[in-house]
Amino acid sequence: MDVTILDRALRRVPDFPKPGILFYDITGILVNPEAFRFCIDAMVDIYRNEKIDAVAGVESRGFIFAAPFADRMGIPLILVRKKGKLPGEKWSCSYQLEYGTAEIEIHKSDISAGQRILVIDDLIATGGTLNAVKTIVEQAGSSVAEFFGVVGLPFLKHREVLAPTPVRTLIDFDSE
Repeated sequence: MDVTILDRALRRVPDFPKPGILFYDITGILVNPEAFRFCIDAMVDIYRNEKIDAVAGVESRGFIFAAPFADRMGIPLILVRKKGKLPGEKWSCSYQLEYGTAEIEIHKSDISAGQRILVIDDLIATGGTLNAVKTIVEQAGSSVAEFFGVVGLPFLKHREVLAPTPVRTLIDFDSE
């Protein structure tokens, strides 16, 4: 799989959101139909023969990749939202951020016990949000089959945080 199309399409923004951080902006992929199609085609190729019962897209950029993937695979799309965005009964989990905490939620009615769920986000950095998603999925009696991200930053040790659940990305960047 030749990921050079993604490498060329990704925007790199130095000193965002604060000095010393190199931000990998996936909007360059979204404005490039060929690069976006590459992502969805690659995801379908990777998971075509896997037992995946549903896909969970993490707010908000994870939705962009999870929705067309779910459609092409013919499986349900579960939305992982920030606290307060979903009506009705929901599962929730708080997790630590660099400077504080955050909380995510999933509708209880969207997950059935025993499902194998693929969790998709645009970029996997520290793994904190994805670990919170795993907690919710397990509370609901299901399991995370794998974590998928278009971009991975393995130097932030997300694989260790998310182990033993497999993590797959289309392209990795190994330095800050």
